[in-house]
Amino acid sequence: MDAATGQHEEARIGPNAILQVAAALSALEDEDTARRCFDAAGLSDWLEHPPEAMVPESTVAALHQCVRREIGADRGARVMREAGERTGEYVLNNRIPAPIRALLRFLPPVLAGPMLLKAISQHAWTFVGSGQLTIRKGRPCLLELAHNPVIVGERAEGPVCHWHAAAFEHLFRSLVHGDSTIRETRCAAAGDERCVFELRYR
Repeated sequence: MDAATGQHEEARIGPNAILQVAAALSALEDEDTARRCFDAAGLSDWLEHPPEAMVPESTVAALHQCVRREIGADRGARVMREAGERTGEYVLNNRIPAPIRALLRFLPPVLAGPMLLKAISQHAWTFVGSGQLTIRKGRPCLLELAHNPVIVGERAEGPVCHWHAAAFEHLFRSLVHGDSTIRETRCAAAGDERCVFELRYR
């Protein structure tokens, strides 16, 4: 809470939710499209001067939703998946110590999977801000995200949380098993109570 105003400070998400969207737009679309999306989200300054610290979750929502509106659902999904994979790669190389990476890759999936899930749960706030991530073990394992701030107010015909799914999937494919998949089967933007991701790995 902000002591000066008595208001709760907005939750924040890691800057890769912005940085990697810019990189994906430039790689899969073009610089003009990236500029249009950032302008529509009111974040044009961040295209020139990328954020280096945690960013308000509302800015992440604005950009991700503007990408889908500006270039359409299919192209937007492709961009957000690419951004998610890039985010996962950044986390892999910069947030997970090399000895832990080596250990997870050495262990069989039945042991490495739960260890990675525990780490994701402990650091979920960097991906979900004020949202609440619950992991339900089973086959498939379910990652349930309630109150996802990135899609607040958004309406869609199907799941749109491609950034989250791709980021987590990349980590599992890199550290647990190369055939791991994470697919969003229910999405609050499509009218479901919460966003649900099915995780499958050998």
